Amino acid sequence: MDKKVVKPMGFWSMILLGITGIVGSGIFLLPSAGTQLIGVASIFVLVFDALLVISIALCFAQAANYFDTDGGPYLYAKEAFGGFVGFEVGFVTWAIRIIAEATMAVAFTTALSSIFPYFATEAGKMLAVTSVVVILAIINIAGVRLSKVIINTVTISKLIPLILFVAIGIFFIHGTHFTPLFPEGHYVAGSFGKATVTLFYAFTGFEGLVVAAGDMENPKKNLPRALILTTLAVAVFYVLIQVVAIGILGSHSLSASSVPIQDAFEKVAGAFGRDLIAAGTLLSTGGLLIASTYLTPRSGVALAENKMLPKVVARRNRFNAPYISIVISGIVVLVIAWSGTFSQLALISAISRFAQYIPTCLAVLVFAKTKKEVKQSFRLPFGWVIPSVAILVSVWLLTQVEVEQLLWGLGALVVAIPFYFITGSYKLKKE
Repeated sequence: MDKKVVKPMGFWSMILLGITGIVGSGIFLLPSAGTQLIGVASIFVLVFDALLVISIALCFAQAANYFDTDGGPYLYAKEAFGGFVGFEVGFVTWAIRIIAEATMAVAFTTALSSIFPYFATEAGKMLAVTSVVVILAIINIAGVRLSKVIINTVTISKLIPLILFVAIGIFFIHGTHFTPLFPEGHYVAGSFGKATVTLFYAFTGFEGLVVAAGDMENPKKNLPRALILTTLAVAVFYVLIQVVAIGILGSHSLSASSVPIQDAFEKVAGAFGRDLIAAGTLLSTGGLLIASTYLTPRSGVALAENKMLPKVVARRNRFNAPYISIVISGIVVLVIAWSGTFSQLALISAISRFAQYIPTCLAVLVFAKTKKEVKQSFRLPFGWVIPSVAILVSVWLLTQVEVEQLLWGLGALVVAIPFYFITGSYKLKKE
């Protein structure tokens, strides 16, 4: 039987894939966090984040040039800097997923509290987060798979309410709400950096577009354009959402809201507007959370199968579900989810991503010298400039957050060290 030929994905299909991969729970809830930190200037923070994301994404595209196998940041770091750094980056992949899942669990509870106020209390939050995480873990252990219906529902439910919010809300903007530029009329030192890291969470997920580049028509031509256009499209969309939210509620009212898009749309369309956004937030966040509870434990399994964690982590039950990894992931998710609010966890989640982004950008500079002879389907414009700027800005951003937040976000790098020796990974030769 002839092997089925899979038709490469067209350019505009890649754009849509990239947009749906980036737009998630963050934009439903983060507008208030941005205005809390830096007021109306949060609009410009989103533009700055978009430029940083484009530069990092281009580094991912360049690094992918040199390899025929999929491995992402782990593979790039291992090849450029050796086994230990590769191990660290590979290990932190699981931690990044766990932190992101905890953030989504709190986001779901925050959206739920707008409908049932009890869940806005500390006891209510603990109950909701624990129930959601435990129930999904049990379903996962039972071997229930995520269906395509859920995936499609998530994609539609997270875009339509936001599009309607912008399309309708833009006619209810009050120009006076855009002054002053900063809270209380003056800039607070450090607020730009912290706001940039926090809102950066809304852009995470662009890596998926680079991973899917192997299925794209003419990646040499289309990948860089897809990355740039996708990020620009998302940035414009986010800026419009932020502008409309500020224009309707004003910076002060917006910063005080835990469900900013809901509160803004309620002012325009009444209970219907609020319920529409609430439904969109719950469906989107809930769907993403379901997907995450399936994928996150598999990251732990991949580490165990590659001898980066004890073999027991990859153990499966009669339903072929990796129950040990599911339980470990669930427990850590709960500990993190109990520890803070959505905006706090979004900041920590964003910080954790730089444990992959910075090594990848550094690897690009190394490969430029060590892999000159490798045939490339894509060449990074401006040579060393883009990865250098991406590294400098990323490091600078990490200096803008509190030490405790840095430890939560990058703590997995420290946790990984004993496993590097326990599992004998230090004995493995570089391939």
